[in-house]
Amino acid sequence: MKTSSNSLTILALRKFKKNTIGVLSFWFIVICGFVAVFSYGIAPDNSSNANQMHLEIHSKKPGFEVLILTIPSQKEISQSFFNKLAYGKKNVATEIPISEYKILENELIYTTFPQKITKSILLSTLKNKEPSQFIKAKKFYLGTDKFGRDLLSRMIIGMRISFFIGFIAVFISLIIGISIGAIAGYFGGKVDAFIMWLINITWSIPTLLLVIAITLALGKGFWQVFIAVGLTMWVEVARVVRGQIMSAKQMQYVEAAKALGFSNFRVIFKHILPNIMAPVIVISAANFAGAILIESGLSFLGIGAQPPTPSWGAMIKDHYSYIILGKAYLAIIPGLAIMSLVMAFMLIGNAIRDALDVKN
Repeated sequence: MKTSSNSLTILALRKFKKNTIGVLSFWFIVICGFVAVFSYGIAPDNSSNANQMHLEIHSKKPGFEVLILTIPSQKEISQSFFNKLAYGKKNVATEIPISEYKILENELIYTTFPQKITKSILLSTLKNKEPSQFIKAKKFYLGTDKFGRDLLSRMIIGMRISFFIGFIAVFISLIIGISIGAIAGYFGGKVDAFIMWLINITWSIPTLLLVIAITLALGKGFWQVFIAVGLTMWVEVARVVRGQIMSAKQMQYVEAAKALGFSNFRVIFKHILPNIMAPVIVISAANFAGAILIESGLSFLGIGAQPPTPSWGAMIKDHYSYIILGKAYLAIIPGLAIMSLVMAFMLIGNAIRDALDVKN
């Protein structure tokens, strides 16, 4: 039995490898996952939430470059490497865009950008170190947003929100959906009727409206959105699991397990569920994509991840008016990111479905 199971798994894996689009989607998701986990180590602006603002250089085009004078703070903040990797650098230094500078005795004289105002600062403020260590050319590869923040850094760290909400929402929906669907499909009768009534009631409520209601009940925030999305996506999983178990419980191996005196819990979770996970895996990929879209919609409406936490949906909300002002890329870039990640999950879901289809 184990050999047959392994051979079917290997066969499905071989079929999946032959699907070029599915493999490319898989590696795209893997890369996105790596970027999401190590976003603060990759982003050019590794400050917390990539929230280093430079209002003087707001809404600049991709490829914009300027000199940045960094004035260190007198207050020292100790952070471990892992804390920086998880939450970003707690940056209390002051960054000033400048056009040019020169050193005169014990002063650093610089011209601000773009106002061309001449100012000076004592070298002792820079801890008497070489000024070139605090003045560096900074390039904004995707330009800056309306607050002068590095758009590339905000996109990279915003990927963490979109990626993690998919995992957490799908995890919650699987726990609830599989449990409820298994109970309904296996026991049937009044239990099934009650659960189906509950599923139909939940199904009749528009998903976005239900998410908004749960979010308002739990409060605005990072984790509240994750929970709210997960609590609305279990219905599809429950319906699929219920239908699969209603068919599987008539099989001979289930009858044999019952004859051996195994408990209902063991029959469901040890014998039936492992044999019906293929459609559940496929629907999980679709739910992952749906969770990303729902979170983006919530952030666009202002009830998702709250500022200054970067979110692709919030970026579109902040910059959609720039579409008619000649800077449409500020809204198009996060929109393309959402579209590409959602498409990758949908394509890998289709590839998994084809690989697990025993008829092909």
